[in-house]
Amino acid sequence: MARPKLNPFRYFNSSPEVIRLAVMMYVRYPLSWRNVEDLLHERGIDICHETVRFWWDRFGPLFAREIRKRWVRAGNFSRWRWHVDEVLVKVNGELHYLWRAVDHEGEALEFCVSKTRDKAGALKFLKKAMKR
Repeated sequence: MARPKLNPFRYFNSSPEVIRLAVMMYVRYPLSWRNVEDLLHERGIDICHETVRFWWDRFGPLFAREIRKRWVRAGNFSRWRWHVDEVLVKVNGELHYLWRAVDHEGEALEFCVSKTRDKAGALKFLKKAMKR
C-alpha cells in the first residue's frame, strides 16, 4: 500500500505561496538573500534573509525536481543537455575521482566517487545518470 504524500510545508507558519515566491525569486534572478528579503518587505512580507536561506536549503531541491518533471512531461527534454565532469579530489589525504553529471544550468544531477578510474565504473555511472 502506498504511503500518502506528506505536505512539506506542514510545520511552517508562512504560506506555501510566500515560500515558493521567495525561493523562486532567489533562483530565477541574480539576487542575494538580502535582496529577496528587501523585495518581500516591499510587498508587506516581513522575514529575515536567514529565513530565505533556510527555505532555499529546504525547498530548493524539491522545486527543482518539480520543474524538471514538468519540463520533461512537456516535451522540452530535447533541449535539455548534460555532460560528465571528472575531477580529482583528496579525501583523507588520498586522491579519488569525482564524477558528476552536470546539466546545462550547472546543477549536479548525479555524482560518484571512486578510487580507480576504470571503464566498468564509468559505464555504471553513465547508466545511472541516464536513468535520471
